[in-house]
Amino acid sequence: MADRREPAPTASHPLRQQARRRTVERPEELAREMPSASIERLPTYLRALGDLAARGVVGTSSTELADLAGVRPAQLRKDLSYLGSLGTRGVGYDVVRLRDQVGAALGDAQELRVAIVGVGNLGHALANYSGLVARGFTVAALLDASAAVVGQTVAGLVVEDVAGLHGIVQARGVSIVVIAVPGDRAQEVCDAVVAAGVREILSFAPCALQVPPGVELRSVDVGSELQILAFHSRVRQER
Repeated sequence: MADRREPAPTASHPLRQQARRRTVERPEELAREMPSASIERLPTYLRALGDLAARGVVGTSSTELADLAGVRPAQLRKDLSYLGSLGTRGVGYDVVRLRDQVGAALGDAQELRVAIVGVGNLGHALANYSGLVARGFTVAALLDASAAVVGQTVAGLVVEDVAGLHGIVQARGVSIVVIAVPGDRAQEVCDAVVAAGVREILSFAPCALQVPPGVELRSVDVGSELQILAFHSRVRQER
């Protein structure tokens, strides 16, 4: 039987020109309309794509990538559609190109400077976490209120007094602040962070924080997460 496939479009073909226009769209601009749930899945896709690239995989399908990310293929395709036209029907995704596009949407293409407030055990661990640098984050400042901690050197940085938060944020271009202080001080610190002009906050404090409109707050309560796992463990044992 004769091959009835259409010839590949030339560089001047309208479909090729349309594909080129889509390719140069800025993914970080397209991602502004992405639902929060889809944004939360992007780091998982990026990690899976990074693993594929490290193994030398050139192309991947939505089924394979979805399996690695632990989502349904249809969900993955829908999430990635917010970043533009990144795949080819019947062919799949170019691993490196998709990794770079997802990374750009997450801000990997720019240096993001982070300050950590609270340099206790958790603050120490975060300051020394190599995964931050690998994902384009630079810890620009460590701050604490304790006179016993201020002045110490942690992860190559001198811990500074949190009283100087506003000036430090402005002088060093800090765009994200991590709050790792006890719950009874967390809201006070959060208010100071917002007053300093920071609009992206990650809190490890074991309490609910209040922020004004326009401020993105992500909270990680390790104790609560362990309690949820304990609940599931108990249910499983009682079956």
